[in-house]
Amino acid sequence: MLLLTCAAITLVDARSAPTDAADRRRAPRGPHRPLRSRRAHGRRDPVVRAGGAERGPDSLALAAAVAFEAPRAGVAAGAVVVDHGLQTGSARVAERAALQARDLGLDPVTVVRVEVGAAGGPEAAARDARYAALEQAARAAGADAVLLGHTLDDQAETVLLGLARGSGAASLQGMAPMNGLWRRPLLGIRRAQTRQACADAGLEPWHDPHNDDPGFARVRVRRNVLPVLERELGPGVAEALARTAEQLREDNEALDAFAGEVAEDLADHAEAGLTLPVTALAANPRRCASGSCAWPCGASSGSRSRARRPSRCAVS
Repeated sequence: MLLLTCAAITLVDARSAPTDAADRRRAPRGPHRPLRSRRAHGRRDPVVRAGGAERGPDSLALAAAVAFEAPRAGVAAGAVVVDHGLQTGSARVAERAALQARDLGLDPVTVVRVEVGAAGGPEAAARDARYAALEQAARAAGADAVLLGHTLDDQAETVLLGLARGSGAASLQGMAPMNGLWRRPLLGIRRAQTRQACADAGLEPWHDPHNDDPGFARVRVRRNVLPVLERELGPGVAEALARTAEQLREDNEALDAFAGEVAEDLADHAEAGLTLPVTALAANPRRCASGSCAWPCGASSGSRSRARRPSRCAVS
């Protein structure tokens, strides 16, 4: 029931939402229409639901939820199965995932084979290749949104990994529920719930052996770190980490907006660029001052992103 409700809300009501640092780096350029039913106009907005070649329980549960809810919301929904080609027989697994999606009623369903490079490590390279393929598929289909199967557990793991790296608030805020083309309707759902949803629906997910490989940091967090925290600190650690991410996202958004206002007030515009006075910046909180420096040099902050971005900036 929760899975279906979350999918329905995302399909019908996709208004503005905060963003996270990773999504901003890969966010497709150009406007994206809000996702909504258009029965009154005799047409339906297409949606591409993202699925990995592993057809794991998260992706499969999301596929089933979307296939159930989309027709009732007057929204067309298809699926993209991404084959990373990292395992023997991955093409066969991808075709099975596509068959499951078709059996659920999703249409169209396509399988995309990607080439995974080496930049940033195997996890980052596979993720970049996957998102690029999904963006291309969405554009080809004229889709308004790509739904991703990340769960609350994924969010908690992301926050812990950010803490281990000593990342700032932009990383610790985790993954955004909505950002441009990308939607994550299952961020409030535990991974165990998606497995149970598949079992209840008689769906058989495939378990990627990479998800059990301790060579990946995320797997070690999932199998070792989080269970230890739950055992030593008590249950609810994953939920607490997810709440922390949400709170940090709200705080970071407010700080970015304030930093943009500071930059707008202090910036001295010139033909060749602009300058910011050091003494005036120093009078502001350090976090705000660093954020205001980022905006004039090209990084958008709130409504200030609509202003002309200079080719050069300096601090005087």
